[in-house]
Amino acid sequence: MRVGCGYDSHRLVAGRRLVLGGVDIPFERGLDGWSDADVLTHAVIDALCGAVGLGDIGTLFPPGDPRYQGVSSLRLLETVVGMVRERNMSVVNVDVTVLAEEPRLSPYAAEMRRRLADVLRIADDCVSVKAKTNERMGFVGRGEGIAAFAVASVALAGM
Repeated sequence: MRVGCGYDSHRLVAGRRLVLGGVDIPFERGLDGWSDADVLTHAVIDALCGAVGLGDIGTLFPPGDPRYQGVSSLRLLETVVGMVRERNMSVVNVDVTVLAEEPRLSPYAAEMRRRLADVLRIADDCVSVKAKTNERMGFVGRGEGIAAFAVASVALAGM
């Protein structure tokens, strides 16, 4: 068994859609980034990369590379899951906490779990998505951005 942790944050800006866990969230601002800027999925990618020694998301999918401009982060996650499997490992579980003052994310958590589980090739109950506010403290509390923390465990395939 191996464990990795991941973190990501992006600034909220006008003129972008808000995507978290592969789900479009109705909101007047979205996250700024080269891909779809899905901080939740990016944190999961970094957690998986850490668990199997792949480096980080920026190394695998460099910002500025035209192949990844506007790409769905679920596609990037799918690529990383393939890399995990190439190492004869499989994802056991993922736990994610998203920090956002607004919008309210709990109505979308079940769909986020389902979409992540599909790409990770694990059962929905092996994925946890939690949303927290930052009690109006820091960049998240001021509504300037959204952040996410993730932990992922992997094991030798077949275990």
